[in-house]
Amino acid sequence: MKSWASGVKRDVIALFLAARDPRTPWYAKAMAGLVAAYALSPFDLIPDFIPVVGYLDDLVVVPLGIWLVVRLIPPDLMQEFRADAARMQAKPISHAGALIVFALWIVAAVLLLRWFWPRPAT
Repeated sequence: MKSWASGVKRDVIALFLAARDPRTPWYAKAMAGLVAAYALSPFDLIPDFIPVVGYLDDLVVVPLGIWLVVRLIPPDLMQEFRADAARMQAKPISHAGALIVFALWIVAAVLLLRWFWPRPAT
C-alpha cells in the first residue's frame, strides 16, 4: 500500500512536469495540467472530514486521472518525467488547482442557496 501511495505521489509530480514540457502532446498536456492541479491543490473538491465520500477523490478520482493521462503520454517521455519527479525534493503546490476547487465550491454554494432559498408566493 505504501509503494502504491508513493507511486501515485511520484506520478502526480510527473504529470505536473509533463504539463509544462513542450514535448508533451497538447491534449495530454491539458489533461495532465488538470489532474496535477487538482491533486496538488491544498484543497479537495470533497473535504476529507466527510465520512467515506471525502476520501473517494483521493482513492479513486486522482488515480483514475493519472491512469488516463499516463496512457496519453508517450512511454519514454513518461519514464523521463517519473525519473525527474523521483529526484525532486519538494512537492509543488498548485495555486491554480486551489482556485479551481474554490470556484467550484462557490458555484455549488450559490446553486444550493438558489435551490433552498424560499421563493415569494406569486
